Amino acid sequence: MQGVASVNDDNSLFVKSLAKAFQLLEAFEKSGDGGRLTHKEMKQLTGLDASTIQRLSHTLVQLGYLERGQNRTYVLGKKFLHFTFEYLRHSQTIQRASPILMDLQNETGERIDLSLFEDVEIVYALRRQSKRETFFATLTGRRVPSFAASGGRAVMSHLPRDVVEDILDRSNLVPQSPKTVTDRSGILAEIEKARDIGYALCVEQMLIGEIVLASAIFDERNTPIGAVHIAASLSDWDPETFCRKHAPLAISAARMISNRS
Repeated sequence: MQGVASVNDDNSLFVKSLAKAFQLLEAFEKSGDGGRLTHKEMKQLTGLDASTIQRLSHTLVQLGYLERGQNRTYVLGKKFLHFTFEYLRHSQTIQRASPILMDLQNETGERIDLSLFEDVEIVYALRRQSKRETFFATLTGRRVPSFAASGGRAVMSHLPRDVVEDILDRSNLVPQSPKTVTDRSGILAEIEKARDIGYALCVEQMLIGEIVLASAIFDERNTPIGAVHIAASLSDWDPETFCRKHAPLAISAARMISNRS
């Protein structure tokens, strides 16, 4: 996701004061102390001056987008949950996917996710957890790098080569686990493989002991917009058996969710 700080827009329609407010809110993604930030930390993370930080934080508290914490800290406000609810309930993709993913989990007994593609990242929009998941792995809204995720690779396998190359150029190719493939040629090879077989497989790319496959979903313009994921443990499955059983199910679910013309 492109952050506000990286946007360089000199258009007269661009409201810089509004952009500063979002820049301040985005700083909370980098907070390491339980999601809390002080004014000093906001200044360090955004580069905004102290007066602007003070005025923006006060305004955002009054509007409900920030809440005051202990020891002069601030946390994101519960109002953000309202927007999550509104986005999910109005998305036709989410509406179509929800019953399909429920059936898919009942059939597989494994974790089922729906991700949406955001260029260099994917964001998880629906997550149906299995009994052994870690807390963060169950949260809607979590973002991970496209290059290392089965959903990202599945989507990129349906994009032109030059678009994929551009995405990788702008990606931070750092390991997400000790076994993450960060070599550009290796990533491209996995994307090409996904193009050939209709799904992407990631073995311990994000988490040690995890195996995940994903198949892309499409909008009405036949543009890949996300993916259906099936995730499991290597203690339960070897890759060949896992793919043989689950790849057809993921591909079928993705086709049912897609709104292709």
